[in-house]
Amino acid sequence: MTPSIKTHLAELMRVALHSVAPGEQTTPVVIERPKLTAHGDFSCNLAMQLARTLKRNPRELANLLISEVPYSPWVSKVDVAGAGFINFHLHPGAKLEVVREIIGHGEDFGRAELGGRRKVLVEFVSANPTGPLHVGHGRGAAYGDSLCKLLSFAGWAVTSEYYVNDAGRQMDILALSTWLRYLEQVPVVDGERPPFPANAYQGDYVREMAQRLVLAIGLRLQRPLAEVLAGSPGLPDPLRSDPDAARQREAHLDALIDNAKALLGEDWRYVHDFVLTEQLADCRGDLEESGVHYDVWFSEQSLFATGLVERCVDQLRMAGYLYRQDGATWFRSTTFGDEKDRVVQRENGAYTYFASDIAYHLNKFERGFDRLINVWGADHHGYIPRVKGALQALAIDPQQLDVALVQFAVLYRSGVKAQMSTRSGEYVTLRDLRAEVGNDACRFFYVWRKSDQHLDFDLDLAKSQSNDNPVYYIQYAYARLCSVLSLWNGEPASLLDTDLSPLQSNHELSLASRLAEFPEIVEQAANELAPHLIAFYLRDLAADFHSYYNAQRILVDDPVLKEARVALAAAVRQVIRNGMTILGVACPDSM
Repeated sequence: MTPSIKTHLAELMRVALHSVAPGEQTTPVVIERPKLTAHGDFSCNLAMQLARTLKRNPRELANLLISEVPYSPWVSKVDVAGAGFINFHLHPGAKLEVVREIIGHGEDFGRAELGGRRKVLVEFVSANPTGPLHVGHGRGAAYGDSLCKLLSFAGWAVTSEYYVNDAGRQMDILALSTWLRYLEQVPVVDGERPPFPANAYQGDYVREMAQRLVLAIGLRLQRPLAEVLAGSPGLPDPLRSDPDAARQREAHLDALIDNAKALLGEDWRYVHDFVLTEQLADCRGDLEESGVHYDVWFSEQSLFATGLVERCVDQLRMAGYLYRQDGATWFRSTTFGDEKDRVVQRENGAYTYFASDIAYHLNKFERGFDRLINVWGADHHGYIPRVKGALQALAIDPQQLDVALVQFAVLYRSGVKAQMSTRSGEYVTLRDLRAEVGNDACRFFYVWRKSDQHLDFDLDLAKSQSNDNPVYYIQYAYARLCSVLSLWNGEPASLLDTDLSPLQSNHELSLASRLAEFPEIVEQAANELAPHLIAFYLRDLAADFHSYYNAQRILVDDPVLKEARVALAAAVRQVIRNGMTILGVACPDSM
């Protein structure tokens, strides 16, 4: 209903505009909902838009325009408010038509064609596969998956993707960590085991992988302590926390990795691929249990295997955006607004993560996507100018890339903040969080706030069965609606031709107006990449229904009134289900 009503009102205003100012037909006519219901159902600011051009008082111009508005059976009154807003008041019958539309369209009610079926790639989470997903990753997962569902609902051809960082240093550190734990679990070669670095990956999951590695490969990876530590620089005092000590610890770790690669030879690749497979399987399972299913899992290694990283750097070089300094190759990212230039190839010839990231974005466009959306942690804000600059340097329109920033959620249990560090092993996993509060609460609470706003995840609230818990409140409304329709014991499709005129109370008309907002909310949320707007809307719709349910009986004796109220209830239930489906949250029939 809402898009057609707004279109109809816009057409009425265009007729009036043609009469008042025929030379201003290109002026956009915007129909919106006023903030105050006393100002009507819809409002138009056309008079204020034209006042300066036509050199007329906006209120006088507004009155002139409404005098030329044609008759409409949907409109009961048109008046002027404030500085010159033109307000439309609808007949109750026009407001209630949305009920019939919802019943007719069912799960398709609210769908839009904003995307025109153009191809959009949404890449999200993409956490290094170096440990279990933690509660911070969960927010990116819930946001990204809801965004995919939202954009699809709004008419985009959506592909979801996870970028697997399987070619970098972090995977080497995890492979080393697992091998060192492996050495702790097999017989000692020379009477002593190597110390485990504090800056390697901690956590029981590393020991568990090492146990599985022992079962898989036996004692083949045993090495004497002297060989393991050969060439490694000494470690600083563990109490030192200065930058030099930190660099020395990282240098020690890198030396251990280089030594392990030399000692193990082809078996190093076996260990590397073993831990990658283990962690990817765990990550995929965790996400799928959360309701997040990816269309594509894209390997960073493939960018090197296909030569795309090298080709991408060559393109930048030929375009004149690279230079050599101190033995390294630099990209002139300051040309595109970055705070400093960035290295794409180190002195030793190794490509940087930034180089592979540029190649990855080039690959996305070469796969034929019209639009890219990256969901990144808010700490990656500074990364945006250099990536967009690299696209521009490759003759790709950087406006085709959108970056949605997500603040990591902070979990509080009994008022205590839980620490989350994958390398140290001190984290709360997404799996543990879902086990504690349930998947629906996880999904909903993660998108309950705007993605770039800080989120304190309140466990006590998420588990409570109270009106303050938004997901419980919405699900309870849905369960109540299911109960009503079950007691009515009819087919919702039979309500399509129901006489809705008995619905005259303020509660009923307000509910109808709220239902009519859903397509507008979908469009706004899709345009702003803001699934939280759907969550807010559903909370308001549930509140309107609970208020109605507590004030008026639905299954009354009067058969005509009862059928009209049941139709309204069926419409509310359908819209709640459509909205919750976008958010990936279940709608239980009973609670």
